Amino acid sequence: MRLSRRRLLVCGGVSLLAPLITRLSPLALAESLPSLETDTLVIHSAQGPHRLEVELARNSAQQAQGLMGRSRLAPEAGMLFLYTTERSAQSAFWMYRTLIPLDIAFIDSDGRIAAIRRMEPCQSQAPQQCPTYEAGVPYLAALEVNAGYFEERDIHPGDCISLPGVMGSCVG
Repeated sequence: MRLSRRRLLVCGGVSLLAPLITRLSPLALAESLPSLETDTLVIHSAQGPHRLEVELARNSAQQAQGLMGRSRLAPEAGMLFLYTTERSAQSAFWMYRTLIPLDIAFIDSDGRIAAIRRMEPCQSQAPQQCPTYEAGVPYLAALEVNAGYFEERDIHPGDCISLPGVMGSCVG
């Protein structure tokens, strides 16, 4: 079979663009990133300790990607965003290309939950149309979990989070 020059150019162009288009999809982007370091975090509340397997987002690339493109998050899992300096109360998260509803806890320098927000997925393909969720409090870390996680376990601001060697001793 002989391909015309035009057909050859079209096929060649499509085969060159296919990997780029795939890379732009949120799911492909999430799958192409190296897996994040994981650890067990404990939330100490009046109802007792709650253990979560968390992915640690330590650098700006990991934090920018967050949970974008994920179609699910295990029930006892989350992502912990760790910052080297305290973030202002005006700092915000958004849900662009995030497919699942999430709760976020903003954690202060003592390892205590300072605020909790519910974040809904943004359906828009235009990032500027996605709402932002302001912390409202200064924070040093942020924990994203499935929507409803904190309410179902009676976890509130003031509860302490510990992650050995990273944050919180939860004394007193």
